Amino acid sequence: MPTSPEVIDAIGGLLPPLLTTLERVSWVQRHLFPPAAQRLAQELAPGTDALAGPLRSLESLTWPDDLRFMRDRLVDVSRQTLELVTGFVDAARSPGDPIGLFRALRRFARVQEALYPLAPAFEPVSRWFLEPARRGDDDLVARLRDGALRDDEIRVGVLHASNERDTRGGFSLYVPEHWDGRSPMPLVVALHGGHGHGRDFLWSWLREARSHGVLVMAPTSRDRTWSIMGGEDVDADALREMVASVAARYPVDHARVLLTGMSDGATYTLLCGLRDGSAPFTHLAPACGVLHPVLLAPGGLAHAADRPIYMVHGTLDWMFPISVAHVGREALRSAGARLVFREIEDLSHTYPRDENPRILDWLMTGSDATA
Repeated sequence: MPTSPEVIDAIGGLLPPLLTTLERVSWVQRHLFPPAAQRLAQELAPGTDALAGPLRSLESLTWPDDLRFMRDRLVDVSRQTLELVTGFVDAARSPGDPIGLFRALRRFARVQEALYPLAPAFEPVSRWFLEPARRGDDDLVARLRDGALRDDEIRVGVLHASNERDTRGGFSLYVPEHWDGRSPMPLVVALHGGHGHGRDFLWSWLREARSHGVLVMAPTSRDRTWSIMGGEDVDADALREMVASVAARYPVDHARVLLTGMSDGATYTLLCGLRDGSAPFTHLAPACGVLHPVLLAPGGLAHAADRPIYMVHGTLDWMFPISVAHVGREALRSAGARLVFREIEDLSHTYPRDENPRILDWLMTGSDATA
């Protein structure tokens, strides 16, 4: 059954408001600061009316059987997006209880996961999953599409290893679709925050990895957070084994293996990456974390000398005040680390995704121009 003009028009009517709303969600997530909740909700609220009408039009049509997958995905993503926006706007009316804001935004990773399989079919979706500076790169979009649709034994795209959301201790992996099957790739190992999950945190890096041809591995801690609370470290050996497992299947550039993380993931990035010299990680990039007390003890930073570290912290951070980050900065500098320290004025305690391109440039070129 050929695709009707009505179906094509319905898709064309839905994608622009859907992707625009998702871009606003991304902006709100980056700028999340509970005292500004009502202003952020005003940024999101227009998405409800803009998206609801085109969704109804799309749902009302009869679709060819071979396009039911696309139809169901678009409906699912749109409904989830509307629920996210509604949940955030409702939560913003109770500024004294920010939990609802975080709960609403937690849907964003699942929305992206549901939408991503449509990238080879819909060029606007593919461009949305690139960092903004690369969205006009027609050659890159074509190579990504061709790589996703090729029929060979090379597994690319978003993959999961024992990493369902109701399990812990596995990892999710992104392999760039346009990888040529031979060239070594840098590897970013991205650690979620406390109570988080690697399957969700993967999406904090996918746009940039897809734009630059970088592998991203997003592990899930074995416990509710990483091994920063004292006692046995149950995560370090597991991370090394995961890196070795990925490197056995894909050619990793072992001179560019970045360990990075958010909040508890940032704290553990420094703890794991500086504990000894045997870890596979060549570069460290903690965001919105702190220097663990173990590292501040005598001799705790013995392995920090000459280590490339890119440290990001927000002036508005309400969980770990910027003064704590300054203590870590001075300790790392005194220990001889090759430190880039980025204090971002409008950053609260949320992941600074717009910093990823700078981090990748630092990882690939060694440039510290952003210091």
